[in-house]
This record gives sequence, structure tokens and C-alpha cells, in this order.
Amino acid sequence: MIRDDILRQRLEKARQKLYVLQAKHGFSHSSVLRQSMILDKLINQYNRHFYVKEKSRLHECNRPGRETW
Repeated sequence: MIRDDILRQRLEKARQKLYVLQAKHGFSHSSVLRQSMILDKLINQYNRHFYVKEKSRLHECNRPGRETW
């Protein structure tokens, strides 16, 4: 599975590239739309990654016999 810091770096790089392309070409240019789709996929990957991580953490905390403080 991808490491947290690598995923965040990819997200930031894709976001910055989107801003540069939008400033250069405008919102409806094909390169901007393509980069937006790439960013969307990374955001979805990030959300899935942290949803699974959080779900696992909550499951671990709610095991019988464990105190949750």
C-alpha cells in the first residue's frame, strides 16, 4: 500500500499542476480537464486509504476487553 507522505506529495503536485494549467489555458481546456480528472482519482485514492485506515483503527479500539479512553 502507498505511504501517507507519498500520497500527499502526489496530491499536492497534481493540484499545483492543475493551477498552472488553468492559469495558462482557462478552465475548459482539455489539458486542464485531464489534470482535474487525475487529481480527482488521487483524491479518491486518498479518501479510500484513510477510510480503510480509520476503519481499522476503530475496529481495533472496539475489540472486546479493550478499554477505550
